[in-house]
Amino acid sequence: MKERPISGTGRRLLNRREFLRYSGTGLGSIALLALLSEQKLLAESDRSPIRPLIRPEAPFAARAPHFKAKAKRVLVIFCSGACSHLDTWDYKPQLIQRHGQPMPGSEKLITFQGQQGNLTRSPYEFKPRGQSGKYISDLLPNLAELADEMCFIHSMTAKSNTHGPGENQMSTGFTLDGFPSAGAWVSYALGTENQELPAFVAIPDPRGVPQSGPNNWSAGFLPAVFQGVAFNADKPIPHLATPSAITPAGESSVRDFLKMLNEKHLEQHPGDTDLMARIASYELAAKMQLAAAKVSDLSGESAATKEMYGINDSNKIKAGFGRNCLLARRLLESGVRFVQLFNGAYAMGEGVGNWDGHKTLKAQYDVHGPILDQPAAALVKDLKSRGLLEDTLVVWATEFGRMPTFQKDASGRDHNPKGFTVWMTGAGVKRGFSYGATDDFGYQAAQDITTVYDLHATILHLLGLDHERLTFYHNGIERRLTDVHGEVIRNILV
Repeated sequence: MKERPISGTGRRLLNRREFLRYSGTGLGSIALLALLSEQKLLAESDRSPIRPLIRPEAPFAARAPHFKAKAKRVLVIFCSGACSHLDTWDYKPQLIQRHGQPMPGSEKLITFQGQQGNLTRSPYEFKPRGQSGKYISDLLPNLAELADEMCFIHSMTAKSNTHGPGENQMSTGFTLDGFPSAGAWVSYALGTENQELPAFVAIPDPRGVPQSGPNNWSAGFLPAVFQGVAFNADKPIPHLATPSAITPAGESSVRDFLKMLNEKHLEQHPGDTDLMARIASYELAAKMQLAAAKVSDLSGESAATKEMYGINDSNKIKAGFGRNCLLARRLLESGVRFVQLFNGAYAMGEGVGNWDGHKTLKAQYDVHGPILDQPAAALVKDLKSRGLLEDTLVVWATEFGRMPTFQKDASGRDHNPKGFTVWMTGAGVKRGFSYGATDDFGYQAAQDITTVYDLHATILHLLGLDHERLTFYHNGIERRLTDVHGEVIRNILV
């Protein structure tokens, strides 16, 4: 192979003195660029990063979006364990017709837990719902009644077929640990208009936390103050009440003195985000002593409301989830910016307390379906009846889908990140609308393929945020929720 001749610049760099001279001037240019950037003396392009101005003494202060927003707040209903799209939202006539036959092209197909069996239709009947005629299964009859409110994305794909990384990606955009959750990004960008409650609340399932636990509501490398506050209706925020031995006057004096010390320390260490978070959390805790107790008190709700949410149901887990759904409505109503509501937990094992239906899908989903269905449907209906759905974006999601086959020698479906369903309703999205599609068997996305990056870009867009410009500078990188990917799914927007 003929060698290319060395360029004139290349020959000069082979000279030691020339190399050092070029290196020195190059480093100087880099240093100058960094200094100009820090002092905001560089001309901004229309695609330059937008980092919100965070006031140390008021990190939750409301901040303007990048452009006019359709949504003021977000509710994410997250089903841990990978709820099967093929047994809920994604109707596949070919799967019914080819039931019991090998899936074409699946010879010796090995997925997460091993070898696959034949194509298997859903054990639940699908029926047309509402004026849109959308086919939804009988597993979730109350949510099915809301088909005309929903915008279905049937072509979602994920990067991992493992629960922990899958949850991480759906909540943070990355499969690895250590990245900020979507709720933390939203709190960082917009703050909150309510200064008495957290900007971001995570509500774990009555049975426990999801597999990735606090990763789902972590602030990652963002200032710690923006992490989600986790509590639910049965386990409210602990230690809010003042001990009886402390008088109101004494507590006020101590708080004022502590505030003075913290502010002086912050003056000496202005970049200490942990200190900022600690000061803000103390101040928020003082305000929440009244506000959080009030919003968590469901006793003032009408008997009809409690019945609608299933709070008095004999199924204690369903009743607990119903209380969590009602708590979510009250938090949104009180101005909380981002609420993450979990259905399913991992402490009880595979498929027992979550949607991970590997071995006996029908028996397990018969348990999980009623727990989710009535309370979640009541929450959407309640938001709509109160006018909150006009400026609240509701997102239903799970970490990935499941296979159209049953696992070999089992009665359940294995993990499948190649195609699954997410739905949205509320502010800014089309109602009674379906976007994208999986193939004839629901195995992989085949039309208008979307990613979790696209989903996050769309959520931020509806909040008036440009996902490509909302950044945080960390370890030499302008970090984004969507990394270097993502497109707003404009065809689902009104």
